[in-house]
Amino acid sequence: MIEIRNISFSYKDAPALKDINLYIAKGESIALIGPNGSGKSTLLKIINGILFPQRGEYFFDGTSITAKRLEDNAFSKKFHKRIGFVFQSSDSQLFNPTVYDEIAFAPRQMGLSEGEIERRVSDLLKLLQIEELRCRVPYHLSGGEKRKVAVASVLAHNPDVLVLDEPMNGLDPKTKRFLRDLLIKLNSHGKTIICSTHDFEYVDGVFKRAVVFSKEHTIIRDDEYGRIISDDEFLYENNIK
Repeated sequence: MIEIRNISFSYKDAPALKDINLYIAKGESIALIGPNGSGKSTLLKIINGILFPQRGEYFFDGTSITAKRLEDNAFSKKFHKRIGFVFQSSDSQLFNPTVYDEIAFAPRQMGLSEGEIERRVSDLLKLLQIEELRCRVPYHLSGGEKRKVAVASVLAHNPDVLVLDEPMNGLDPKTKRFLRDLLIKLNSHGKTIICSTHDFEYVDGVFKRAVVFSKEHTIIRDDEYGRIISDDEFLYENNIK
C-alpha cells in the first residue's frame, strides 16, 4: 500500500532522513520509534503529502506521490480522502468555530448532504465520547478533548490510513487508554495505523510491528513490536528508553 524507496530529506543543511526504505501493507499497525529528532515526524509528513522527498520516491497504492501530482485537484482530493493525519499539536489542526463544524469540515469539502453530514458527525461524537462538546469552541477545550476532536475530524472522511504523530503526548492516563482502545478497534476494522510514539506503556496491544529510527536519521531495525519493546539493551543503547 505504502512504499518508501531510498528517501532522503534535509531542512536546509540539517539532515532529517537518510536513504529510508519502508513498505507498509494494507491493514498493518506500525509504530515508528526512535529518539527525538530522528526523522519520524518528517517521514509522517511525507506520507501525508505535506513534505516531499529531495531524493527517492514515495508510492501510495502504486502511484508516485509528488508535489506536481498533488497539483491535480481531483487527484489531491482522492489522495487526502484516503489518508488522514493527526498532528502532534492539536492546536495546529483545529480552526473551526465549533466542534460540530470541525468534524463536519471534511464531509462538507466532499460535497455530502447536510443530512449525511449530521449523521456522520453525530456518530463520531458518540464514538469519541464527546457528545457534550458538540457546540463548544475547540480552542477552549482541554488537551485531551482537543485530541479527541482532532481524531474525530480526521475520521470524518473515513480514511483507509490513519497517521498519528505522538498522539499520547500531554494526555492524562484515562484519555491515553481511551485512544489506545480506539486505535485497536479501528485497526480491527481494517484501518491501517501508522503512529510515531515513545509512550510504550499506553500503546500496549496496538501495534504488531515497530520501525526504529536512529539519531543518524536512518532505520536501524524493523521487527515485531513486542520483540523490540522487550529488548531493553537495544532501546537504551539507542536513546529510546
